[in-house]
Amino acid sequence: MKVFRVITVFVLILVFCVLGCQSEKTRFVTIGTGGVTGLYYPTGGAISRMLNKKFKQFKIKATVESTSGSVFNINAVIKGDMEFGIAQSDRQYQAYNGSAEWEEAGAQRELRSVFALHAEPITLVVSEQSNIKKIGDLRGKRINLGNPGSGQLQNSKDVLAAAGFNEQDILAEYVKAVEAPGLLQDERLDGFFYTVGHPNGNIKEATSGRIKVYIVDIEGGNIDKMVNEYPYYAKAIIPHKFYERALNTEDIQTVGVKATFVTSAGVDEALVYALAKMVFENLEEFKLLHPAYASLTRENMLQGLTAPVHRGALKYYREIGLADLINKNLILEQEL
Repeated sequence: MKVFRVITVFVLILVFCVLGCQSEKTRFVTIGTGGVTGLYYPTGGAISRMLNKKFKQFKIKATVESTSGSVFNINAVIKGDMEFGIAQSDRQYQAYNGSAEWEEAGAQRELRSVFALHAEPITLVVSEQSNIKKIGDLRGKRINLGNPGSGQLQNSKDVLAAAGFNEQDILAEYVKAVEAPGLLQDERLDGFFYTVGHPNGNIKEATSGRIKVYIVDIEGGNIDKMVNEYPYYAKAIIPHKFYERALNTEDIQTVGVKATFVTSAGVDEALVYALAKMVFENLEEFKLLHPAYASLTRENMLQGLTAPVHRGALKYYREIGLADLINKNLILEQEL
């Protein structure tokens, strides 16, 4: 009986050891994205599937969470509620420097970049009957600026300010992007802003209904001043071919930001290294998942970042000889 008890204890210890070793090897991560109709959700889903598909190599199990967008994702990453998130480059900049939504909380110095993704032009879709042809026509119109917690809300406000307006000069709405096309087609909105990669399902929905729509150019001297003032804005073009049912006859001239993949300084170096390596080494596979990714290169994925690069990602970029492409101000001494 004594021998049996000894054997039993030994077996239990062995089982616990094996289970413990397996749990140490498997790393579980959550990626914060956005609404299911935007590009953040499928982007996070693509990265998650690639990680899970290559579990034997990287030992990472990833899940995706649909969220309200950039602000939520950044805050969740900083709090440690999620390991990774997708956020607009302007929101990344504002969080790290303690402006906009983070003015009261202060600079979020634990925020870290991993890489940049697709361009996100600021898009203004209006109904034909609204008679809005340019930004200056927005006064007094019913316009959705974006839901709280989204990146597009501040973009909308910036464009309004550049045009000499504020929220009180229009009939502002603050609903989620997924709701805006339906409201426009129901004649409850004159138009809506959406900062998003193209082509986009919401914009296609808006252009395919009973109410004819026009995508407004966001350009001019005041917009140029906005681009010069803020380091995260750049001029952008939305190809007309993406939305042939819109009333536009030419490509749309606008400005935009970039989608970025973020984490926090506290996330394990080996984990971030593995994720960056997985995406960069399987970039061609990733690019096939959506037309917005077509222009991605390993080089331009290191441009447009506005928070310091995580040490794990930096280690990988040094190994492949691309670290010199990163803005030197985004390489902190403690990350070397």
